[in-house]
Amino acid sequence: MARRSSGSAAAMARRIYLSLYNWVAFYGWAHVLCGTASALLLPGSGGHEAVYAAVERPLLFVQTAAVVEILHSILGLVRSPVSATLPQILERTYVTWGILWSFPEAQSHILVTSLILSWSITEVIRYPFFGMREAFGFPPSSLLWLRYNTSLMLYPISMLSEVGLILVAMPSMKTSGKYCIRMPNKWNFSFDYHYASAFLLTLYVPGFMHKYRYMIGRRKKVLSAAKTA
Repeated sequence: MARRSSGSAAAMARRIYLSLYNWVAFYGWAHVLCGTASALLLPGSGGHEAVYAAVERPLLFVQTAAVVEILHSILGLVRSPVSATLPQILERTYVTWGILWSFPEAQSHILVTSLILSWSITEVIRYPFFGMREAFGFPPSSLLWLRYNTSLMLYPISMLSEVGLILVAMPSMKTSGKYCIRMPNKWNFSFDYHYASAFLLTLYVPGFMHKYRYMIGRRKKVLSAAKTA
């Protein structure tokens, strides 16, 4: 009886934690989406060139906080496999900090708008979906449909935007030498951020195909189960 009670308490604590995490993340991404819409639609707000400045702080916060989702997968708190969670979180964190924050010339590009809109729309659907599921045991059917249909369109847009922004920043990487480690040094080690970014670009297509196939398979499984429920 004590063991069962302990297990129930642990399960409840997990659900409360994940529910709170998802709703806090939803609030952050909703803030990003609203800031983007304001920059684009309000007169005198600056249009797409002002989008990054309008959302920089909440974007840096929510995307960095998402790193804990890797731990969620590793610890088995969620069903998402590490092989799907890890690449997506790392690539987004790299684009957020290693491209947008690091190279101001990329911040006013129109691809920032398509990137942030695709990210934020995806997340203001995804996080309430999981938040409702943890809090009540199931999400509304409308959120279920949106979760597994909008992502199929938005994920390619975000991937192309990420690749485009990396390419926009690469000339500055090369000329500035930012984040590079040159020889000679006491570690006897060199690192070129420009070439490292070029290498990462070669991983985008196979990474995209792996993730997209996983998303299609997951969508089919979940929506089929919902129809028969």
